[in-house]
Amino acid sequence: MKKSVLITILLSLITVSALQAQETKNDSLTSHDSVFSQKELRRQRVAKRNFHYNILGGPSYSPDFGLLVGGSALMTFSIQPSDSTLKRSVLPMTIAFIFDGGINLFMKPQLFFKNDRFRIFGKFSYKNTQENYYGVGYSTNKNYVRSDTTSQYRYSGVQINPWFLFRLGNTNLFAGPQIDINYDHFTNPGKYLAMEESYTDAGGDAHGYKNFNSGLGFLLTYDSRDVPSNAYRGMYLDFRGMMYHKIFGSDKNFYRLELDYRQYKQIGERKVIAWTAQSKNVFGKDIPLTQYSLTGTPFDLRGYYMGQYRDKSSHVVLAEYRQMFNTDEDTWLKRIIQHLGFVAWAGCGFMGPTATKVEGVLPNYGVGLRIEVQPRMNVRLDLGKNTVNNQTLFYFNMTEAF
Repeated sequence: MKKSVLITILLSLITVSALQAQETKNDSLTSHDSVFSQKELRRQRVAKRNFHYNILGGPSYSPDFGLLVGGSALMTFSIQPSDSTLKRSVLPMTIAFIFDGGINLFMKPQLFFKNDRFRIFGKFSYKNTQENYYGVGYSTNKNYVRSDTTSQYRYSGVQINPWFLFRLGNTNLFAGPQIDINYDHFTNPGKYLAMEESYTDAGGDAHGYKNFNSGLGFLLTYDSRDVPSNAYRGMYLDFRGMMYHKIFGSDKNFYRLELDYRQYKQIGERKVIAWTAQSKNVFGKDIPLTQYSLTGTPFDLRGYYMGQYRDKSSHVVLAEYRQMFNTDEDTWLKRIIQHLGFVAWAGCGFMGPTATKVEGVLPNYGVGLRIEVQPRMNVRLDLGKNTVNNQTLFYFNMTEAF
């Protein structure tokens, strides 16, 4: 794992260094035509370009999939370049080819339109991978053995989940609908997984399990963040509900309510304290296995396997310190350091069968490296600790966790 992590970091640094070297070369060619400094010329050139992108790739590691060959692309652009106040749209994408066979595609866009009167956010994914199912409930999840005969199965699935947000007047309030369409298919379940109680109760058998979910919902959001993908200041408060029903084509009838609060405070040059509290809840008598609330994901409690803890209700509180290094950029080494930073976080998850009944507590802490590939756009490499199962997991993603 350490070798793959070092390779990934090295590729990232080489990419950033190469971009800086090219910019420096271009500056030297044009400096005789201008009295501006090289740095000022570079800023002017960057400002004139609308579309920016970075592509990173190579060997990597995921706690859920092991060794893999992956690539990440971060694209930013303005949909209305003439409006200098409009936030830049962000399109992060990742693709992973897993060594034991499989592919994982993920995209989480943030698009800003019409003087920021209208936004489209969302999640889009496709997976065909080996995954693990640990049951439902804290006690079951905590003690469930992870192996190819007890938890493993082959998963293929797709999710299309766009959010449409309209600004309300001249406030920071947004409201709008969301759509969620997803299909999940389990095949080749492990010998003992095929006999697990919650798996069989949901309709799974030795041949597998599948479900199709189609839902319609709403969002009410307050957002005063300066840069949503990597905020230094501001607040985000989001309340959303979803109804999955057979009238929309869904296999099952169930409901989802979520609350997401985040706040950011800048305490120095590129130094930020960020904190969040989140609550995810599903309701219904016949909830699909994949639609329970998960405690521990790459975007909150890093250190727990994805889906390792699931129940009808999940709550998370988390605080994170973020700092980028600041240099005068006089040398190539200082220019590289200028693009580096670190984070440290601590938090806790709570889970149970209802929103008010907590059966399990999941402490979490960790540290991470940040590599700035575009202004205020970072690649993150995180190392998170799961204190319940005494495991440490590594993550590689574009943009911040929250």
